[in-house]
Amino acid sequence: MKPVPATRRVWAIVPAAGSGARFAASSQEAAPKQYAPLLGATVLEWSLRALLAEPRVQGVVVALAAQDGRWPAIASKLDSAKLQTTIGGRNRQDSVLNGLESLASQAGAEDWILVHDAARPCLSGEDLKALLDAIDAPGFELSAGGGAVLAAPIVDTVKRQMQGEVTTVDRQGLWRALTPQVFGFERLRGALQDAAHAGIVVTDEAQAMERMGLRPVLVAGSPFNVKITRAEDLVIAGNILRTTEGSSMRVGQGFDVHAFGEGDHVILGGVRIAHPKGVVAHSDGDVVIHALCDALLGAMGDGDIGRHFPDSDPRYRGADSRVFLRVVAERMRAAGLKLINADVTVLAEAPRIAAHRGEMSENLAADLDAPAQRINIKATTTERLGFIGRGEGLAAMASVLLGP
Repeated sequence: MKPVPATRRVWAIVPAAGSGARFAASSQEAAPKQYAPLLGATVLEWSLRALLAEPRVQGVVVALAAQDGRWPAIASKLDSAKLQTTIGGRNRQDSVLNGLESLASQAGAEDWILVHDAARPCLSGEDLKALLDAIDAPGFELSAGGGAVLAAPIVDTVKRQMQGEVTTVDRQGLWRALTPQVFGFERLRGALQDAAHAGIVVTDEAQAMERMGLRPVLVAGSPFNVKITRAEDLVIAGNILRTTEGSSMRVGQGFDVHAFGEGDHVILGGVRIAHPKGVVAHSDGDVVIHALCDALLGAMGDGDIGRHFPDSDPRYRGADSRVFLRVVAERMRAAGLKLINADVTVLAEAPRIAAHRGEMSENLAADLDAPAQRINIKATTTERLGFIGRGEGLAAMASVLLGP
């Protein structure tokens, strides 16, 4: 046997060509489970996240169904030089084999191959690091164990039901196999080819290696590394990600100001209010909505209103600012967030807004798909101080809280 090289590169394969029959049977979603929406992204995007972030992973091959029309948008969004694709097969092992063949010109025979489920969105960077640290550890030889598998010990009592009889299974030594699983390139390819030639469909790569007499090492991983199988699993995964990704609440603030100019009205919160002056603005100059948009974008970490609707763009000349708010609301929903509450303060000596606050709140609530009671609008003067006190313009401040 050739000596194992001192440095072995790491590649990843993610089989994502399946249709997810059990998921489809339990869900109204038209998309396969790897493309199901999850907290503002797809399950597949979450599943790729740790692999793309790990510096030891050289490249990631995603095995896709032929004519997959959903992938290009995801690839563009992820924008990673690590990503490669190949056409998947009829089942998981065929897809992994196709991924290995696509790497044949790049990977060495002893390079490591990580295989990760496309529907395991909760893989943490810490678990991936632990797996790679295990194979990097001194004394871990490729020829000795055949690779390593992330796994979690079974802690529940296990029952087996066969032919109507229920028995208790001794759980001592039982583990749940997770992914990624990592093996040497040439050994894994040979094991999968041998299983295919024998007409055996393996449920994971470790089973194929075991058929060859190799015994992968188990590396303890988080039990939260769940697999999406049915629609209800999305709720579980979402709760895990909200917890592990830190606080799910987002706070944002915004401010906008416009000078008065010629005109006979101002627009505030989408309401036309009579006033001896208009405002100088590229759009309709609605300071309430502009401040609110900035607060929402700030909470999402998505820039500001000037970036999304620049005043240099002629399309927005005289534009209804409620259009801006609806676009921002779409971005908020796409990020898996909704409005918990908003607090807006109008700063002006005039016009008075007391009679219009209800209508303003209803407009904003409709555009944000939120109850009007969650949007508070109030006003104050500056006691005749500054440009606002001199009646030269008006301003608005907004604060928002977003949550899942």
